Amino acid sequence: MAKPNAGYPAHLAWHETLELHELVAFQSAQLVSFKKKLPTLQDPGLRALYTEAVASLTKNLTELLAFYPKAPSAHRDSKGDVELPDVESAQLLGIMKTAVRNYAIAITETATPQLRDTFVRHLNAAIALHAKVFAFMYERGYYPAYNLDQLLAGDVKNATRAIQL
Repeated sequence: MAKPNAGYPAHLAWHETLELHELVAFQSAQLVSFKKKLPTLQDPGLRALYTEAVASLTKNLTELLAFYPKAPSAHRDSKGDVELPDVESAQLLGIMKTAVRNYAIAITETATPQLRDTFVRHLNAAIALHAKVFAFMYERGYYPAYNLDQLLAGDVKNATRAIQL
């Protein structure tokens, strides 16, 4: 079990707050997607895996949300529920971010020039689509990247909505 942070500030550091945001935003979007898909699944094994994933993500989000009061700023925006396009665009942004990371790693593991070239093309396409999704979200106020208070408030709303869905 982790020891209390004796000698450390009572709040989170900025960089870990942003990592926390990334995890909560991505898992909230995935939880919504999994909960929407679960009732349509016919295969009992796959249904069991989705049920376990839903329980796991719900537990993760509940535990992670407990750290939000320790974010560098305690001020939170309390507007109404986030609409589904916010969540779905966040999911798309997370998928593109993951694709960028995965392709970058794959490129470092590739010896075959033609495969490397293909991975590089895919990486560049993922970067371009990530930029478009970010712009879409930013322009609509779905991703207030330059306002930490709003960003974290959105995480809390999205995670809470995903848990309650």
